[in-house]
Amino acid sequence: MKYFLLLLCGLTIAGRSFAQDEFCGISNTSFRAGESLTLKVFYNLGSMYVGAGEATFTCKLEKYSGKDAYHVVGEGRTYRTYDWFFKVRDKYESYIDTATMLPIRFIRNVSEGGYKIYNNVGFNRETDQATSTNGTFKVPGCVQDVISSIYYARNIDFSKYKPGDKIPFSMFLDDEVYEIYIRYIGKENVDTRYGTFRAIKFKPLLIKGTIFQGGEQMTVWVSDDGNKIPLRIDSPISVGSIKVDMINYANLRHPLASLVKKR
Repeated sequence: MKYFLLLLCGLTIAGRSFAQDEFCGISNTSFRAGESLTLKVFYNLGSMYVGAGEATFTCKLEKYSGKDAYHVVGEGRTYRTYDWFFKVRDKYESYIDTATMLPIRFIRNVSEGGYKIYNNVGFNRETDQATSTNGTFKVPGCVQDVISSIYYARNIDFSKYKPGDKIPFSMFLDDEVYEIYIRYIGKENVDTRYGTFRAIKFKPLLIKGTIFQGGEQMTVWVSDDGNKIPLRIDSPISVGSIKVDMINYANLRHPLASLVKKR
């Protein structure tokens, strides 16, 4: 389950990219400092889903290098009852410039079943470079990191797109630039363990690997309101399938107007 937190987020590496600059200058209208989200991942090997772990996302307003920045922390972990099989303790941090919604600093500290990695990345927007623990790399001007990508995507205006449209952007991870795209599917109601919501539905592109099947196999639903918080993620994996549900939230910027009925 490498990239456990990516799995919970619904963001997946698609391949190397050239710069995707069409969304430079996007403004934050979806979240605020103080927001927190909790998602639970369920694993299905046969006929039932079993809770395997959780991811939490918190957002604070801080100063970083003299700039106002959202300090977003994403943490993913398996439950202790699941640790014997595959123990996960992941922590991702991003400092996002409030004026541009571009990352200033990204820190990745991953421990997944014996696989460990630490990488600390600083972004220089004047030179279009990213300097990580391992070196300095050329990046597109509007490149995102793992965490900033999620909060960036929450601010996409889906009303500009029709079902089937692709929405691409660039992401820097593991000292490489990757292309991310999501295909907008449309709107529908979705039933989750929290309740029934009006939702925006899309599919991120997946590449075939040790966990995921290739193609657009993963489906993501986010709330069809001003917050655009993740509600449900479904995906087949190499053995069985996973389902991820939002189970708790606090301090949203907007009322959760998409909630039709709470369980």
